[in-house]
Amino acid sequence: MTIHDNYSLKNYNTFGIEAKAKQFAAVHTVEELKTILHETRGQKKFVLGGGSNMLLTQDIDALVLHIDLKGRRILKEDEDYVWVESMAGENWHEFVLWTIDQNFGGLENMSLIPGNVGTTPVQNIGAYGTEIKDTFAYCEALNINSQELKNFNKEACHFGYRESIFKQEAKDQYIITSVVFKLTKRHHNIITSYGDIAKELEKHNISTPTLKDVSNAVIAIRTSKLPDPKELGNSGSFFKNPIIKKLEFEKIHALHPEMPHYIVSETEIKVPAGWLIEQAGFKGKRFGDAGIHKNQALVLVNYGNATGQEILAVSKNIQATVLKEFGISIEAEVNVI
Repeated sequence: MTIHDNYSLKNYNTFGIEAKAKQFAAVHTVEELKTILHETRGQKKFVLGGGSNMLLTQDIDALVLHIDLKGRRILKEDEDYVWVESMAGENWHEFVLWTIDQNFGGLENMSLIPGNVGTTPVQNIGAYGTEIKDTFAYCEALNINSQELKNFNKEACHFGYRESIFKQEAKDQYIITSVVFKLTKRHHNIITSYGDIAKELEKHNISTPTLKDVSNAVIAIRTSKLPDPKELGNSGSFFKNPIIKKLEFEKIHALHPEMPHYIVSETEIKVPAGWLIEQAGFKGKRFGDAGIHKNQALVLVNYGNATGQEILAVSKNIQATVLKEFGISIEAEVNVI
């Protein structure tokens, strides 16, 4: 294991932002991770996974640990369920496709989300009516200070909408090393009611979709809306969909009756942030090399040489304009570093 000085992170973040790490090391095993944490006690650390959910606005004055732990296995199974473990450094989409190939159900609606498995519980990632918490069994995480492994079950993770204990009370205290999912082997819960999935399946005359059919539909939808980070720097959805009080929504909806929305509870309504941003006139706009994607207003992009500060400025402009026009605050989903 080599520690590099003044190391470029351009290839380690999906925005393709040029930023430097004071020091950098790629870690391939849990034992390597324990060793480097022990040997660099007291030194500032920054944990890096797939680099898909962050915007680098400055160089990182710390030891950057790239978590590159690989491997996946079946831990146990019964007639209905299978418990599958994936190491943190596995590519999320490749892992999802592997579960589908085994006819294990539960992750198909989250196909093509960028990033690695280890960061999925941190954000409680989700798409098309499903979230990580729906299939999450537990994860194993290493305490940065003591180098002791600890299991976090679903309850211990305090999952919320794009939230978990790893973004709150346990932030910067643990490094997730593996995640275990409880997936179905039969009687799969096929969810097609969210977004354009049903429409995409209908286009192919599929009335009784399989896990693979749903995954293919999601991939087709995401591909049509979202740019490939390898071709155009981006971090997927930059903003969270705001959840507002029903009474507040009713006032805004009276002024904008065409506003799409989803009922979260008896008192809360979710509004698509992409719709708000598009209505505010930002879809497809460009500010130098920073911009908003032409097909999906939720996605901010780097057309080549944008800095993190330039992309951040665009995001703040969007937030201020949406708040002024609709009275709704939208929060960044991406971690701004």
